[in-house]
Amino acid sequence: MNKVILMGRLTRDPETRYTQTNNTVVSSFSLAVNRRFVRQGEERQADFINIVAWSKLGEFCSKYFKKGQQVGIIGRLQTRTWDDDKGTKHYVTEVIAEEAYFADSKKDGDSSANSFENTFGTSFGNQESTSSSDFDVSASDDLPF
Repeated sequence: MNKVILMGRLTRDPETRYTQTNNTVVSSFSLAVNRRFVRQGEERQADFINIVAWSKLGEFCSKYFKKGQQVGIIGRLQTRTWDDDKGTKHYVTEVIAEEAYFADSKKDGDSSANSFENTFGTSFGNQESTSSSDFDVSASDDLPF
C-alpha cells in the first residue's frame, strides 16, 4: 500500500503548468511539515515535501492555495529519474496528491475548522467526500466494526 497523509504550510504559491500533449493542468508546490519531536535545546525541525496535483485537483490547488496557508494532503509517494543535458542523473521523490483539504481556521474566527480532522468534510479530491453528518449514528447503535 502506498498512502501518504501530510499536514503543513505552503512554502510558496502553487506553480501551474499545462502538459503539451493534452493540455492537462498540473500544479506543484512544497509543504513545510513539522517533525513530530523536538530535541531539547533545539528549534523545531521541518521537512520540505514536494507535492504535485493533476487535473481538477491541480486547478483547485492553483486557485485556492496560497503561500503560508495550512493544508492537508492525501496522496501517494512517487520517485522518478531523468538525465539532464550533461548526462547527470537526477532523482526526485514527490507526493502525487489525490485529495486536498483546508486546515487553517476560517477567516471569520470560527475555531471549529482549525484542525485537519475537522476539515475532512471540506475537501476536493478524486473521491467524493463524506461528512459525518451524512450518517445517523447514535451511541446505542450497533456498529459493524
